[in-house]
This record gives sequence, structure tokens and C-alpha cells, in this order.
Amino acid sequence: MSYKFYGSDTPKVKPINKEYLKVVDQYHMYDLMSNIWSKESCAPRMRIMWSENNKTLGQCSITSFLVQDIFGGEVYGVPLKDGGYHCFNKVNDVIFDLTSEQFGEEKLVYTLDYPQSREEHFSSEEKYKRYLLIKEKLMESLKK
Repeated sequence: MSYKFYGSDTPKVKPINKEYLKVVDQYHMYDLMSNIWSKESCAPRMRIMWSENNKTLGQCSITSFLVQDIFGGEVYGVPLKDGGYHCFNKVNDVIFDLTSEQFGEEKLVYTLDYPQSREEHFSSEEKYKRYLLIKEKLMESLKK
């Protein structure tokens, strides 16, 4: 299968969390998430633009922190024009962004200048609930 997310040409990373050992690597995680991302898990301000053709829209922070739960590493942000950050992951020396496709042809500049905090992102109850939603759906998917 051909992957289009940023970092899709990087070495595979393996889960460190025993709860998620069925997740083989970040490519398998992308496949699993492709069946989990939904309008319901999309950031509310973006839901009107969410579609099956752009499943990664509005899913970056909740996905990045779930990736961190599974593979470890750090979450970083790319500054956006609106003042927010688009989240991505660095695990060991591997940098990847499972939700980068939402930007289409726009090329983001990935640097490690903007570490992102789980506490800051999840201070929003709404965002934390969306994170719990995709986490629950992933666990259900792994039980099949």
C-alpha cells in the first residue's frame, strides 16, 4: 500500500505500550485510524469541512497524543496562520504526521521548535473527550 502522510518513507517504529502490541507500526496505526476518524472526532470548528475524502481534517492533536501513548516519543507543533499548532510525532529519530493529508498540496515546515503539552491540549474538555473517543474506538478495533 502507498501512504501519503508526512514521514511515510521513514523507518517503522514499534509500540512500547503493552496494551497496544497489536499495533504493528505507524503504518498499521494509520490503517486503523482511517476506519476510526470521523466527523464526531473532528475538531468542532472544522466539522463543516470534514468528509470521507479528508478524514484526517481536525484530528491532529488527539491522534498525535494517542500515537504517543502507543509508541512513546514527543509531540511537536507546526505553527499555523490562525495562531494554533498542527501536531505531529517524533519517536526516537523518526518524524511522522499521520494527519498531514488534511493540508493537501500545502507543504508544512516540520521543526522541533514547538513541543506540545498533553496538559495544555487536554485542558479543553471537548478535545479530551474526542481523544477518549478515538482511543476507545481503537481498543475496540484491536479486539476484533
